[in-house]
Amino acid sequence: MELVEGLAVIAICGIVTLFTRAFPFMVFKDGDRLRPGISYLGYALPAALFAMLVVYCLKDVDFMDGVYGIPEVVSILFTAALHVKWRNMILSIVGGTAFYICLNYILTLL
Repeated sequence: MELVEGLAVIAICGIVTLFTRAFPFMVFKDGDRLRPGISYLGYALPAALFAMLVVYCLKDVDFMDGVYGIPEVVSILFTAALHVKWRNMILSIVGGTAFYICLNYILTLL
């Protein structure tokens, strides 16, 4: 891929991402009452997405081989504890990922 093509792809991805982030704010203006269904989705989707992410992360873990999925389960518990303590999504995601990587690295040294 040439430089111009790469820059075009990055620009298009940036524009599409910006549009998808701004679209709800264009549709639902300040002061508009949201339908109950939309409010419910705003409440329920974050937890549902995290549950789906946990299932996806564990789908290829072999609990009968090697370290028996211990790094994955411990990392999930650590991530949950971070989130319960500080209620910060970014901290939970970055902290849990860093903990999992460090734990896997330590286990490969053993």
